[in-house]
Amino acid sequence: MARDKRKTKDEVKQSKVVERNEPQNTVESRKIETHMITLPTAVKKAADIPDKKSTDPKYSGPSEGPFGFGPLVFPCLQRFNNVKFFLIMCCLVTLPHGMIFALVDLSLKVYVSQLSPSVSEAFLMDVTDYGSSFLVSILVAHFGGRGNRARWMAAASIVTGIAAIVFGAPYFYYEIIRLGAVVEEHLCIYGRKPKVCGASVIPHKLICVYLFILGQFLHGIAGIPLHVLAITFIFDHVPTFSAGLYLAIADASLTFGYIMGFLLGLKNFQMPVKEAMKAVGHVQKFRILQNGWWKTYIFIAIGSLCTTLPLLCFPSNLPGAHKIRLAKNQEHPCIDKRLINKEIKPNLKSVLHAIWCLLRNPVMLTQIFCKITESLTFKASSHFLPLYLQTHFLLTPVHSAMLTGLFIFPGCIVGRFCGGYIVDKLKMNIKNKLKFITAVSAISILLFLFLITVNCETARFPGINDDYDGFGEIGNLRAPCNENCGCTSTSYTAICGRNEKQYFSPCFAGCSASKRLKTEKAYYNCSCIKEGLTSPDEEGQYIDAFSGTCNTKCLTLPLFFAFYFSAAIYSNLSCIPALLIIMETVPTSWTSISLGVTFTLLKFIGFVPSPLFFQTVSSLCCTFWDINECGRKVRCWIYHKEKLVYTFMGTWISTQIATGIFCLYAICRHDYMVEENAKTLATSVRLAKPVKDKKAKNKEKKMINF
Repeated sequence: MARDKRKTKDEVKQSKVVERNEPQNTVESRKIETHMITLPTAVKKAADIPDKKSTDPKYSGPSEGPFGFGPLVFPCLQRFNNVKFFLIMCCLVTLPHGMIFALVDLSLKVYVSQLSPSVSEAFLMDVTDYGSSFLVSILVAHFGGRGNRARWMAAASIVTGIAAIVFGAPYFYYEIIRLGAVVEEHLCIYGRKPKVCGASVIPHKLICVYLFILGQFLHGIAGIPLHVLAITFIFDHVPTFSAGLYLAIADASLTFGYIMGFLLGLKNFQMPVKEAMKAVGHVQKFRILQNGWWKTYIFIAIGSLCTTLPLLCFPSNLPGAHKIRLAKNQEHPCIDKRLINKEIKPNLKSVLHAIWCLLRNPVMLTQIFCKITESLTFKASSHFLPLYLQTHFLLTPVHSAMLTGLFIFPGCIVGRFCGGYIVDKLKMNIKNKLKFITAVSAISILLFLFLITVNCETARFPGINDDYDGFGEIGNLRAPCNENCGCTSTSYTAICGRNEKQYFSPCFAGCSASKRLKTEKAYYNCSCIKEGLTSPDEEGQYIDAFSGTCNTKCLTLPLFFAFYFSAAIYSNLSCIPALLIIMETVPTSWTSISLGVTFTLLKFIGFVPSPLFFQTVSSLCCTFWDINECGRKVRCWIYHKEKLVYTFMGTWISTQIATGIFCLYAICRHDYMVEENAKTLATSVRLAKPVKDKKAKNKEKKMINF
């Protein structure tokens, strides 16, 4: 009976198997097969990649997986499961972050000019980004390095989008740019009364300042996964000697995003005044005036959020990461001997001990300080170069700022990309990278010293280097010819008179009328301009001055920018090599925490104190301040020529000398560190070899007995 029951059960199973294997010819069954089986089959095909290397522990790791969003994995999308596509997504998510950097710098100028925040409020609005990065660098590096770094980048893209919306909200809801300030003419109006000293009450000032600080806080948090985790993810998935080019491309995207944001921000200053004047309603007027600002921020937020989904599809490690890690472990040892075979445990004591070990690594610590000097060089250039151009060549603040951006940021992109490319092609080891950084720092100093030889004859500037033909005094823009005009120095709008002299504004030249002629603006009836040839316009009125600075026919200005651009390129060649040295001198599992320590010190030393330091030093060189109706110094327009030159060059050259000294010290410590590591590695190999042979012999004996 038992046998008969077993036979019947087997027959039932066989019939079920036959039914499963038989083709189903009905239309309904085909629909069920299409809808119910296609997705699981696709998931299975993508999960079980028919690759010989995938099952070999020498080539694959447990954290390597397919490209997909949770259970939705498709074979056709596995072509994107590589480091090149990750690099593209890294660039796309970094671009909006860099654009916000530029827009925030321009927005801060708008806030300061329109809302008049206090000194402490303006300082917080400027450095909150760096402060928040300083607070979360270690935490993000530690926890993000232990998880899926691509998902942390996806979270950073979401936070970047939220930050952009927070920045754009004040421009949409509150009146920041006032229409009266836009259409105001700086002309001489006889009998104009000066403004009475008093605090201007702006009801929405505090909420706008707080929203700006909140946006800066979110933007700083979002930057750490992009600067730390993305870099380490790329470094772990490419060979050591090929990492330079990948990191150079990723780093250039941030500067390129800043340039794009700067161009968009400049376009926002061209406000639609005529459309706002025609608008019916107060709310519509200020929204029309500010529509360029909030629309730009919304555009950036959408662009950042669009990168979230592709980043969520990446696995913790891409296919082939384990093979690359094994190859890196067999390279010449160059890590600190105290970090060999050490792991960071998920507790506070272990993290603090890891930070202490990293700070005692001489090669890594010197490169952290090189990154700090690099940031100080960039900050010094962006702060002092516009002032240098205004003082040395008498350019307007707008033109000097545009020329500064035109040469600083392309110099950064070219220098950093070439630095990564050179290191990649020459396959430099750590010691050669240190020598390379020292050499390019010395060359940049020599090129920068050539700027001293570049001199230019500047135009005569009444009140600055001229005394109004003997009727005024140097250092005072007011003279008898303009004392009844009610002029203020709140805005520097230079004009060039027919006497080949440059004036601070039409009001200080005594001009009482203006007209636009084609592309230029002409000024008439200027009481301070009495010499020089004049010409009538189409209506027969005699022109006294044109807007803009006087053409001094300075042929040495292109030579100045040639030397400066070359020096900027050489000073930025060290960016990628220094970053590679920091990651190569620690074990593979320590790269994230090492970059976390780097950016913590960089944000704290290189970015937070530098604005205060440069502002204080430059104020000591000022010769003409904009003093408001309450007697407070608002901003400096004209600087002492020699003092500013020595301050700028002294700061720039000092940072480059410090970079060279740090690298020379690292070269001396590198030899000792590598020799000790080689001895330690050789000792461990000698001790491990007999044990390995014993195990192999025992296995062979067991096989023979079997």
